[in-house]
Amino acid sequence: MNIFAGSIEIQMLCWAVVLGLVQLIVATTLATRDQGLAYNMSARDLPAPSVSPLSARMLRAFANFRETFVYFAVAVLVVTVLGKPNANSALGAQIYFWARVLYVPVYAAGIPVVRTLVWGASIAGLVMVLLAALV
Repeated sequence: MNIFAGSIEIQMLCWAVVLGLVQLIVATTLATRDQGLAYNMSARDLPAPSVSPLSARMLRAFANFRETFVYFAVAVLVVTVLGKPNANSALGAQIYFWARVLYVPVYAAGIPVVRTLVWGASIAGLVMVLLAALV
């Protein structure tokens, strides 16, 4: 058994995967509602029909998650493989995850400044995890 399998960092990574899947389902369900099932099941050779502001926000929030998640995943895996998890990396992983959870409703509500601050918190958490691997 891997002694780090139950680490906070790995737990947050697993929950981040769940969050990403939930965002995928929500964003694509909303887009399908707006664009129609026929379009979404087609080859999509024609320009996409427009979506509602909420659907567009959820699609952008999911795209933003995908942009940061890969870095978070790599940082967690590197910290784990190197055997360097510590209190700061655990806190950073939790900050990343909970900021990403908060990011979804803040973005859905269209709150611009708060959205950016929450994104910044998630990046700070990610950097905390990465620093544990580098030190």
